[in-house]
Amino acid sequence: MYCNKSLKKYLDDLAAKLAAPGGGSAAALAGCLGASLLSMVLNFTIGKARYARYAKELKTTLKKSEELRMKFLDLVDLDIAAYRSKNIKKALGIPLEVVRLCFDGMKLCPGLVKKGNVNLISDVGVAAVFFEAGFCAAGFNVEINLKCLGNKELSRKLRKELAKKEKLIKNLRLKVEGKVNEIIGR
Repeated sequence: MYCNKSLKKYLDDLAAKLAAPGGGSAAALAGCLGASLLSMVLNFTIGKARYARYAKELKTTLKKSEELRMKFLDLVDLDIAAYRSKNIKKALGIPLEVVRLCFDGMKLCPGLVKKGNVNLISDVGVAAVFFEAGFCAAGFNVEINLKCLGNKELSRKLRKELAKKEKLIKNLRLKVEGKVNEIIGR
């Protein structure tokens, strides 16, 4: 649908009077932007003598950020397909996966604040903001789909998971933001 089209086409359709793409797809795109920024930071860090002692860990983190990036990119289109399917379980599953992946992406940020290329430290901060934004945005879609699903037990379980992760993701973003601001002297 959109993964192989221009960003302009996606944004034009997002702005148009169309049911999809919408907020769920945009949430996945926010996560994708966060993962892409982490990959950029890692690509500018790996191979530099100053960070050689972290090379193995950084390569592992790059592998994870690239896996996240590809999953988020797929979810941009999968969210649209799920919405169009009118299948509420599919429509719930996609934003739930976005929430979980944004949480996973955020967990990569604190390590890069310490071990990533200091010249790109602000990009780690921006990635953290995108992960939190994607998490919150996808959370709205989880909530609306839970309401439509009408399964009280599943709703209770997922809301508990989201509340716990929301608290953690906000704390991680604040921690990353504080360190980034400290490093850039703000």
